[in-house]
Amino acid sequence: MTLLYSVKTSFRGLRINKSRSALTILGIVIGVGAIIIVVALGHGAQDLILNQIRGIGSKTIAVVPGRHPKGPSDVVQTFSDSLKERDLKALKQKSNVPYAEDVMPIVFGGVSGEYQGETYWFTIFGGTEQMAKQFDISPDRGAFITPEDVTGRAEAIVIGAKVKQELFGEMDPIGQKIKIKGRNFRIIGTMPSKGQLAFFNLDEVGIMPYTTAQQYVFGIKHYNRIIVSAASEELIPATVADIKQTLRDNHGITDPAKDDFFTETQGEAIEQVSVITNILTLFLASVAAISLVVGGIGIMNIMLVSVTERTREIGLRKAVGATEGNIMTQFLLEAIMLTVSGGVIGIILGSLLSFVTALALSRVYSLDWTFSFPLSAALLGFGVSATVGLIFGLYPARQAAKKNPIEALRYE
Repeated sequence: MTLLYSVKTSFRGLRINKSRSALTILGIVIGVGAIIIVVALGHGAQDLILNQIRGIGSKTIAVVPGRHPKGPSDVVQTFSDSLKERDLKALKQKSNVPYAEDVMPIVFGGVSGEYQGETYWFTIFGGTEQMAKQFDISPDRGAFITPEDVTGRAEAIVIGAKVKQELFGEMDPIGQKIKIKGRNFRIIGTMPSKGQLAFFNLDEVGIMPYTTAQQYVFGIKHYNRIIVSAASEELIPATVADIKQTLRDNHGITDPAKDDFFTETQGEAIEQVSVITNILTLFLASVAAISLVVGGIGIMNIMLVSVTERTREIGLRKAVGATEGNIMTQFLLEAIMLTVSGGVIGIILGSLLSFVTALALSRVYSLDWTFSFPLSAALLGFGVSATVGLIFGLYPARQAAKKNPIEALRYE
């Protein structure tokens, strides 16, 4: 008996019980589809975050107060007040950090803004005029904050597109005042819709001079970040070393293990995000793969039922010359056909759902979410589904091959 004949016979056997065959492969379809969706969305999320980090600038170094968190218990350390005005002045001195082009302090936090009875919770960013260049943002109407606004602690604010919509609707907000923490801040500009930048949505922020935010909004004298721009990417390591030495001198630190600050570069952030997202994607894909095992057990059970139902057929085929190898090949091929079919359908459905989800996220939430077909996950899903069919089809096929032809012909 040729292999081609075995394939045709197996296909004919599955076609006789279409409904049962379709229900049998459902577990495989769900498992492979889930793997495709998880991996595709994981890659999309990773690309989104990495693109946002790259958007901050390849020469950017963030100086963060507190010790570098090495675990969940260390996260609270990042809410430190260790970065003060004297640190900012020291970092601005060329003799301390010769390769720094710009040094900008940042403070931020959530506040509630009010205008004529309408209220909206958004994020305040306190910075300098350098924010426009650093984050590639500029108002579509009005003006941005100026150095004079920073030195004069001007009660001025530039608002994002969502803040404008929530508080003013179609009204022109330029020149109007919103109340924050009991003080009135004049709107000097509005920004076009920009969406996410790193971990912030620029549509939901208000930008004001950091001096104003410190004194009138947050009531603090420290900074949440100090952003340093190096002269070139090649000079980032040297600039980081200068920053660390300057701040250690300022804080009287001789042991680097006792640093009350840490630095983050774009390359480090990208590496950390890549590791985290890859681990999460692998974990979720592994969980989804469990359904493949469940589907394989279902196929084995159905094949055992099929062997019992087709006992007379097996006896008849043996009586006319079919060998144990022929019978085993036929039933094994049926199991593999079921799982491979489920794998192909799962890949198609998973890819389609991933594409629709990516499209919905980009349209509804204005995210720069791109869909990429996870070829590695598709190959993995296809290979695993075929392997599952081979492993879980082996026992039923063996049981069918071992049947005695005389007893099989007598089976009712």
